[in-house]
Amino acid sequence: MWTLSYIYAAFGNVPWIAAIFYGLKPAVTAIVLVAMIRIGRRALRNAVMWSLAVLAFVGIYFFKVPFPIIVFGAGIIGFLGGIFWKDKFAAAAGHGESEKLSVISDEQESPAHTKPNLLRAIWISLICIALWIAPTMLAGFSRGWDSTLFKEGIFFSKAAVVTFGGAYAVLPYVAQQALFHYGWLKPGQMMDGLGLAETTPGPLIMVLQFVGFVGAWQHPEGLSPLLAATLGALITTWATFTPCFLWIFVGGPHIEQLRGNEKLTSALTAVTAAIVGVILNLAVWFALHVFFPQSGVVDWFAIVLALAGFVAMLRYKIDIIPVVLASGLLGLIWKMFVAR
Repeated sequence: MWTLSYIYAAFGNVPWIAAIFYGLKPAVTAIVLVAMIRIGRRALRNAVMWSLAVLAFVGIYFFKVPFPIIVFGAGIIGFLGGIFWKDKFAAAAGHGESEKLSVISDEQESPAHTKPNLLRAIWISLICIALWIAPTMLAGFSRGWDSTLFKEGIFFSKAAVVTFGGAYAVLPYVAQQALFHYGWLKPGQMMDGLGLAETTPGPLIMVLQFVGFVGAWQHPEGLSPLLAATLGALITTWATFTPCFLWIFVGGPHIEQLRGNEKLTSALTAVTAAIVGVILNLAVWFALHVFFPQSGVVDWFAIVLALAGFVAMLRYKIDIIPVVLASGLLGLIWKMFVAR
């Protein structure tokens, strides 16, 4: 992702490269919409879940309610719903029990190192938190507490704590903050980053590295753009993934105790429903910027390209990568040879 981010930042204004990114934007819009539909099919199983999704969309789109508040609000509603309205907040049925036993079955006693231990949890927490915040604090001491690098470390650390639901759920919150609060990126750049992330191996959440890279590239603050961007990408990746080890090592021993907890399951069910509304917000936001790039201007080619990608993925089950590559190629052809 670092290499693609560098190519984008350094050569993104080259006409033929810009044409490829032009083609990626409609594909990204279609991808987000398809993701929303697929999650919605699993999560929106009754009128209550639909209502939560609608409320989440209205809240974040029209009233700019912060993503963490939407998630925690949905969690509280789900928790209470699990007490007073269990049938509406029950988790969706799975795919059936596996016929094969797991490595450690329910009949076997858990190994000692997997059981909850308060002293062990404290030590792990102290070590992980120290490792987690160290690069951000170093950036603050060396570059200043108002520097882009320090702010990226703080923001992505916060995002790692308050975001639930995967990359598509995180992106609206990141876009809201990176574009409108911090001013690190422009709307089109956020979409380009998602398009790049869709074409690379690994988790989609690596789009956050793109945000950190481009944000620091455009705000080097005395450093060379490449050095600032590299540090921004590193601190963003570190702040995003290091907390995962904390959650796993500290929370893992409690999984068996939490499994089957109906109140927790109801809360997560409600959060998933709300996430559908949040992803719809992202899809609408992308569509408005792609289909209507300027006031009074409609990009019909982008609309057709997005519709084609949407049908290809949802109806014909074509994988994301071929759709993204084809869209980039068509964007190149359109901009360089047709719409000149």
